[in-house]
Amino acid sequence: KARLYSKSKYKTWMHTPEALSKHFIPYNAKFLGSTEVEQPKGTEVVRDAVRKLKFARHIKKSEGQKIPKVELQISIYGVKILEPKTKEVQHNCQLHRISFCADDKTDKRIFTFICKDSESNKHLCYVFDSEKCAEEITLTIGQAFDLAYRKFLESGGKDVETRKQIAGLQKRIQDLETENMELKNKVQDLENQLRITQVSAPPAGSMTPKSPSTDIFDMIPFSPISHQSSMPTRNGTQPPPVPSRSTEIKRDLFGAEPFDPFNCGAADFPPDIQSKLDEMQEGFKMGLTLEGTVFCLDPLDSRC
Repeated sequence: KARLYSKSKYKTWMHTPEALSKHFIPYNAKFLGSTEVEQPKGTEVVRDAVRKLKFARHIKKSEGQKIPKVELQISIYGVKILEPKTKEVQHNCQLHRISFCADDKTDKRIFTFICKDSESNKHLCYVFDSEKCAEEITLTIGQAFDLAYRKFLESGGKDVETRKQIAGLQKRIQDLETENMELKNKVQDLENQLRITQVSAPPAGSMTPKSPSTDIFDMIPFSPISHQSSMPTRNGTQPPPVPSRSTEIKRDLFGAEPFDPFNCGAADFPPDIQSKLDEMQEGFKMGLTLEGTVFCLDPLDSRC
């Protein structure tokens, strides 16, 4: 019978919650391989996948190839498939991506689960041959899923808000750094214009008056070198700069808005954080279905 482990309680779990939350449960098995399936759930779906991979293994076995051994590490963070000697991770299946898990009730060795690939978003069926531990491994995956779902409900909201605040602060810092760079460039431009003006000034002792020449209206002639020189003067002095039109918004002396770490709009958040969160929520809501079924209907094909 199918069992949905997203919200229900199953009293015959194989391990303590601490074992799966703080550590992981290791299992040794032979990895028949993985194949793409069309649906995330279904007995017939995994049954066809098992037949397909068993047939492929029969061919490789006749050619002298052995079924590779792997180590499964099951915890609330996922199901890792490792090479037993080097401990190199071959596959890392996150629990919210696992939607279906089944074991064979006839020989107690074959078990399989369907997991959505993180890169291609295709549903892949992984098939294993264990030493008569198929049902125990299936229940362990179900228990890990149940604990991970509860942890997501308890701390997921707080973690998300923290991540959002951090993302907002990082975005604000990046904007301030950009504004700072623009201000530095403006200061450099003004210094260059000042050097040009000093170079073009007449040497000391010449007959040219120190004050700039003006027209009949006491105006400094327009010069493309300095934009501020086109502004009117009063008794030979430069008037104060005109305030910016954006004085309605409170800004600092550099023209930037004051930094407020608590005023970060939702539009500033990177979309990848929210998309991952939505994906986890969708996966956990789909639930994990556990089944005990018969994979090999043909008695002659009961063993790999």
